[in-house]
Amino acid sequence: MNQSLTELELQHLRKTIGGHGNIVTKLESYAEQCTDPELKAMLQRDAQSARQAQQQLMTFLG
Repeated sequence: MNQSLTELELQHLRKTIGGHGNIVTKLESYAEQCTDPELKAMLQRDAQSARQAQQQLMTFLG
């Protein structure tokens, strides 16, 4: 799939994928420390959503 992406687009894509990875790590850490069950569940859902977005973006790398 990456045959149509320029080098600059690939760099931006890699940076975005890495950013999503950082978000996942932070949200999971926050959820682990959280004592409020509702907030904890929200953080876990958001971490899962960020992980899924990261995996979808990775498909563009080929």
